[in-house]
Amino acid sequence: MSARSRADVAAALQDIQAPVRARLDRVSGEIWRIVATDLAIADEVNQHLAAMKGKMFRPTLVLLSSAVDDTPEERAIPIAATLEVLHLATLVHDDAVDHSVLRRGMPTINALFSHQVSVIMGDFLYARALTELVRLNDWDVARVFADASTTMTLGEMRQLGAIDALAFSEDDYDALIRAKTASLFRAACELGALTGARRHREALVRYGERLGMAFQVADDLLDYTEGQEMTGKPTGLDLREHKVTLPLIAALRSMAPAGRRSVEELFATAEPTDAQVAEIIALVSEHGGLEYARRRGDQFAREAEEALADLPDTPVRASLVDAIGYVLDRRW
Repeated sequence: MSARSRADVAAALQDIQAPVRARLDRVSGEIWRIVATDLAIADEVNQHLAAMKGKMFRPTLVLLSSAVDDTPEERAIPIAATLEVLHLATLVHDDAVDHSVLRRGMPTINALFSHQVSVIMGDFLYARALTELVRLNDWDVARVFADASTTMTLGEMRQLGAIDALAFSEDDYDALIRAKTASLFRAACELGALTGARRHREALVRYGERLGMAFQVADDLLDYTEGQEMTGKPTGLDLREHKVTLPLIAALRSMAPAGRRSVEELFATAEPTDAQVAEIIALVSEHGGLEYARRRGDQFAREAEEALADLPDTPVRASLVDAIGYVLDRRW
C-alpha cells in the first residue's frame, strides 16, 4: 500500500471521528487509568499495548451513537474506554490461542513476552474492565458487556470445536462472525444508545450488528487479497491456520474434485507451504469466492445503512453512514 493511500484511509477515519473528536481524545486517558498498575511486568505489557493501539473504532461508535440526539452523557467516555479494554483483552487472548507473532505489524504479547504472560494479561484486562463496570454501577450497561463477553467466548469455542473444518457452512460462518465480531460492534452502539440516545436503541443495535458483519467479511477478504505490508499479517494466514472463511466456503460449492483435493491436502498439512497457500487463493478467486464474499459484505453494509434511516439528519448520522464505507474500504 502506498503512503498516499494509507494516508487517505486515515483521513477518512479522522473525518468520521470529527463530530466526537474532543471526547474521543479523552478516551485514551481513561483506558490507561483503567489498566494502570504498579506491577512492573504488567506496566511493561501495557506500554507495549499502548504502542500497538489501534484506530479506536469501537469507542468511536460508542461516542457517535451516544451523540445521535445531540444529548451525549459524560459517562459515555469511560464506558467507551472500558469497551476498548475488553476489546484489547480479546485480541491478547486471540493471539495467544492462535500463537500469532504479529498484530498490526508489531510483535504480539505472547511473541514479545511469553504465552503465559499473554493469557494472564488477557485475564487482567478482563478483570480491569469488570472493576470499571462496578465503579460505573449501571446494570443496563453491565448487562450489555456481559452479553457481549459471553457471546464472543461461545463463538470462539464454537470455532475451536469444529471437527470437520471443510464442512463449515455459510450459516455456520454467519453465526460465528455474529458472535466473535459483530457482538462487540452491536455492544458499542447499544452502549452509546444507553448514554444519550435511548429512543434509537433498537436501530443502533441493528446498525452495529450489521456493521460488524460487514467488517468481518471485509477482514476475511483482505486475508486473501492483501499482503503483509497492508494488513500487518501474512497473506493467507487464515488458510495457514486452517480457518474456513466465506471466500473458501463459497468457492467450494463449485470447485471440481481436483481443486477440493488440493484444499483438503492443505488442511491436512500442519504447516502449509507458500505454494499451497497461493494455489488455494487462486482457486478461490477462480471459483468466485472473492466476488461472492464482496456481495455479502455489500449486503450487510446496505442493511446497516437502512437501520439508520430514521435517525436525525446530523453530522453524527453522516459519520455513522461513512463508517460503513470505511469498514468496506479500509486497508490497515
